[in-house]
Amino acid sequence: MPYFDAASAAPLHPVAREALLASLDEGWADPARLYREGRRARLLLDAAREAAAEAVGCRPDELVFTPSGTRAVHTGIFGALAARRRVGGRLLHSSVEHSSVLHAAQVHEAGGGTVSEVAVDRTGRVAAGAVAAALTTDTALACLQSANHEVGTEQPVEEVAALCREAGVPLLVDAAQSLPWGQVPGAWSLLTASAHKWGGPPGVGLLAIRKGTRFAAQGPLDERESGRAPGFEDIPAIVAAAASLRALRAATESGPDEAGRLRQLVERIRGRVPELVPDVEVVGDPVRRLPHLVTFSCLFADGEALLHELDRAGFSVSSGSSCTSSTLTPSHVLRAMGVLSEGNVRVSLPLGTPEAEVDRFLEVLPEAVRSVRERLGVPAGAPAAQEPAGAAGPDSGELVVDALGKRCPLPVIELAKVIGRVPVGGTVTVLSDDAAARLDIPAWCEMRDQEFVGERPAREGTAYVVRRRA
Repeated sequence: MPYFDAASAAPLHPVAREALLASLDEGWADPARLYREGRRARLLLDAAREAAAEAVGCRPDELVFTPSGTRAVHTGIFGALAARRRVGGRLLHSSVEHSSVLHAAQVHEAGGGTVSEVAVDRTGRVAAGAVAAALTTDTALACLQSANHEVGTEQPVEEVAALCREAGVPLLVDAAQSLPWGQVPGAWSLLTASAHKWGGPPGVGLLAIRKGTRFAAQGPLDERESGRAPGFEDIPAIVAAAASLRALRAATESGPDEAGRLRQLVERIRGRVPELVPDVEVVGDPVRRLPHLVTFSCLFADGEALLHELDRAGFSVSSGSSCTSSTLTPSHVLRAMGVLSEGNVRVSLPLGTPEAEVDRFLEVLPEAVRSVRERLGVPAGAPAAQEPAGAAGPDSGELVVDALGKRCPLPVIELAKVIGRVPVGGTVTVLSDDAAARLDIPAWCEMRDQEFVGERPAREGTAYVVRRRA
């Protein structure tokens, strides 16, 4: 069964498997002890640190291993904020950061700190100038991912790092998605990553803190990992993580261009999906992006139902649709970008993905989307059929659609069904209490050349007003 969700967790790399099994016999002892077994474990740990540091682009004594990438982010953020408490309590981050950054920001704000958020454009990319403008004198730390985990857009880290250094503000880079493909350029201060993103075992994170960066580890400390990641190190997992990362880099530098091959496969998906499936929006930067990841949203489709349909067809993919979440709120990334969220599909190809699997995915996708839309009552071939202008009579200049209690994508489907009943210039008001409607109704208007007038509070939910323009 083709697995197309490497951005969540990549399959275990063969080198990681070999290193893990070998180090289970050699690296089980306490590396802090001086007897033979302890010294052997220490040698394995030191060698893994050197290999990981070389891949990251830092010194071995600047890098520590943590129990996860999320723990690395939290340790880095709170340690940097605590060390710069006298400077100020402002944390700056982009609006599309990983949830680990957003959760840390919430805790920081609840504890009396302040948080500033930098907006992104429709491709999910921040402008370096916007970051520079947000660097106030009380900014203690800035956070910026190297590439987005949902849409693949790469951020201008090198430029932002230079601006942060000029302002005297440390920059923490979440490199979880990009580190498998190469070092993160620029004068960043802290960097985090997670081994299961590149084919290492889960439960291993990296935190690099460059010399000269003020840092004060928080919480109870011990002698492990320079006092920055307390607890007994999982040496077999660490060795496997470092070995697989080193193997990836060696293959990238000397072997066939796997990143280039995957980029071509993703480019095929980006180009073919809008041709094969009507009413689709491919999101993310088309050029400055990760080589293996593409995200698109299908109008009039339920994200969870579409994922199940693709699973039945033999493909494992992911989604940022609100319909796939227990919170019933759209992905914060899609929301920040202002793009369509319903029917969202994220495809992230693992290393070695055969071309034939991508071709087969493109073969089964149209039928999967058609089946989901049909179950939702979308007319086949005419999801937004319109009647001639004025067909609904002289009193049809305004129409109200009650979509309260209906979840994505039903409010948009109801809008599409009735827009033809008002004349050109007439309006349709959709009443909805679904958070996704705030994204999906304006997105539908842009895709269908209709005018989104705006929104206003209603007695229940929100009223979204659309004017028929075509």
